[in-house]
Amino acid sequence: MTTGIDARLERIGTDGSYVIVPMDHGITMGAVQGLKDIESTIDAVTRGGADAVLTQKGIAPRVHDNKNGKGYIVHLNASTTIGPDEQDKRMTGTVEEAIRAGADAVSFHINVGSNYEPDQITQLSEVTERATRFGIPVLAMAYARGPGVDSADPEALGHAVRLAEEVGADLVKTGYSGDADSFQHVVESTRLPVVIAGGSRGSDRETVEMVRGVMDAGGAGVSMGRSIFQHEDPEAIATAVSGVVHDDRSADDALAESGLALEV
Repeated sequence: MTTGIDARLERIGTDGSYVIVPMDHGITMGAVQGLKDIESTIDAVTRGGADAVLTQKGIAPRVHDNKNGKGYIVHLNASTTIGPDEQDKRMTGTVEEAIRAGADAVSFHINVGSNYEPDQITQLSEVTERATRFGIPVLAMAYARGPGVDSADPEALGHAVRLAEEVGADLVKTGYSGDADSFQHVVESTRLPVVIAGGSRGSDRETVEMVRGVMDAGGAGVSMGRSIFQHEDPEAIATAVSGVVHDDRSADDALAESGLALEV
């Protein structure tokens, strides 16, 4: 790593752990709950303890005045839920465009095991090479997805995170295997910090207990979108997640201290 990459990783995390809230879903799903007034959502989640937010480059003007001094990541590829194949992620930006948009890091999505894996490996490799020139960290969103691939299989997830390291990423996001014991294999498959995706929104307890499992397995935190930005109180759920990631709280303590109801 270069000094610049190290310095910028500190801007999007706290002492080597990460609470990132991706809000690039507008290009994928449209202006769903939490994204119409994205300014208010960004303000809420960063006040709640998120280290960084993530969007596509065109949303940058709506980010900076509302992120309360926290980090900013620009995502560089996308697809839509109404297109012919959601796994076919196409380039939407460059490292240089992200820098001009004020990003501290860039991210790139790859579906390991899909029909588009070969092109996405090439593109991710090109992104990491270009980003390294500028001292910009790369968050690889490396998922196990494709024909016959179990997206929660720890072996497949371990393969995905190792691929991210092999092609030069600095931080990797992947799916959760379902429990701390199996996720430990995923974490041990790479020397990169591993964060998990949140997926579709569950209950508050399900969300926080999943985060607790990741941290117990040696993970570095979360890159969690819908579970946070679609919440009725984005600041509160961000506080709860941050409490687990940054303060090592139990699920019960994190929910209680955030003011969320303790669900049975």
